[in-house]
Amino acid sequence: MSYATVITRAQTGIDAPAVRAEVHLSGGLPRITIVGLPETAVRESRERVRSALINANFDFPQARLTINLAPADLPKEGGRFDLAIALGVLAASGQLDPQSLAGFEFLGELGLDGELRPVTGCLPAALACHQSGRTLVLPAANAPEAARIPGAAVIPARHLLAVCAHVGGQALINPARPAPEPPAAPAPDLCEVRGQAHAKRALAIAATGGHNLLFSGPPGTGKTMLAMRLPGILPPLGITEWLAVAAIRSVAGLADAPGAFNARPFRAPHHAASGAALVGGGGNPRPGEITLAHHGVLFLDELPEWPRRHLELLREPLESGEILVARALRRTRYPARFQLLAAMNPCPCGYLGSGFRHCRCTPDQVQRYRDRISGPLLDRFDMRVEVSRPGPALLEPEAPAQELGSAAVREAVCAARALQMTRQGCNNAMLAGEALERAVALGDADRSLLAQATERWGLSARACHRVMRVARSIADLDNKESVGSAELSEALGYRLAEIATAPAGTVLGQRD
Repeated sequence: MSYATVITRAQTGIDAPAVRAEVHLSGGLPRITIVGLPETAVRESRERVRSALINANFDFPQARLTINLAPADLPKEGGRFDLAIALGVLAASGQLDPQSLAGFEFLGELGLDGELRPVTGCLPAALACHQSGRTLVLPAANAPEAARIPGAAVIPARHLLAVCAHVGGQALINPARPAPEPPAAPAPDLCEVRGQAHAKRALAIAATGGHNLLFSGPPGTGKTMLAMRLPGILPPLGITEWLAVAAIRSVAGLADAPGAFNARPFRAPHHAASGAALVGGGGNPRPGEITLAHHGVLFLDELPEWPRRHLELLREPLESGEILVARALRRTRYPARFQLLAAMNPCPCGYLGSGFRHCRCTPDQVQRYRDRISGPLLDRFDMRVEVSRPGPALLEPEAPAQELGSAAVREAVCAARALQMTRQGCNNAMLAGEALERAVALGDADRSLLAQATERWGLSARACHRVMRVARSIADLDNKESVGSAELSEALGYRLAEIATAPAGTVLGQRD
């Protein structure tokens, strides 16, 4: 037989579309042609496949060899197609029974000696293969990751000869088993933060509904310390969320990082990161920080220090929950449903309104500093909280530590999230339209209160909806069935909090 077809998988974003590697041998001068929109690494596979077959003691056909990677309009990249192409050549040249390849999908890069080397993005491929009802054969180094898919049939192989022996029935390979989950590293506990009851309350509310939160305050007041403790009070990932997070980490090459599959993502990039690193992209599109934070938290410390053009890139993903990276030859869509957590100082020197140190900034400097954050981006923060200096009693070493720990707060947050899933099937931050109206169900007096606040403070329609969502989360955290004036007033307080309350250039904490 001079024709054979082998199934493999490409990588597009976090999807793994099926690719048919069609191999045809015909008369003419020996030549290898690969078609189907291959990039450089794919075109170079002809040399890797030739050497691997020869070194594995197979006969490389001396004929015109045409390899088509279908569909033809799907870009192909990387060495992930080597194994499928090699098996197609063997089947087309009669050295392997083509029927033995039925029911399998193959993924892996070949070394010149026939060794199978790992590739990125194997977990989405394993999921798609499992859904299609076939068995995935891939490098042994990728097997523990791919075997995490419940019920997936994954065959780990180390060499081309082992693959041929398995599909031919001469020496079967045992299916891979998922590696045991390593114990998660202990997360920082909320009880380590002394005082700051108002900020802790806001953190719990934000965790309850998945709301965006902005901390503002002088240096050393605990803003970053509070932010680092948000993952410890978030509920665990559901199975659907886990699959999405695991697929993203697999595509990004982070599958072997500690805690990759047992905790919500927490990404804290430095403010010197590029726009492509933040939202994804590049000549060969890769997921950015907002995608790596999918179903988790993106923490931006020193928010005004970020280039404004980079911050503006966050506006659309915050609303849509995804990012579309468009290039001349492809359009890649990445999920980006993340919770934005940020921290900032009230002024360039950091001590405006601190009450314990003189602010050296002029009003113009303060205004320029705050103008680095645009109004539309600031409007997308559901909650704004001022973090002030803790009292002196809390700084004493012998002060009793009677702070509420992360375990207790997480239990309350999980209970509130369970209420949300039962009531509306999503967290409160995703409520919109009629679903939001039904979940909040404000009375006439509360609607009047919200209307007055809107008129007085000039709140946008988006801001009003975010206030209603936060009020619903407050009620859920407090285990209340309905939203009342107390919850609405507290939500408005978080929304209307000023970044600083004292004029620039004043000396606070001192008297004439």
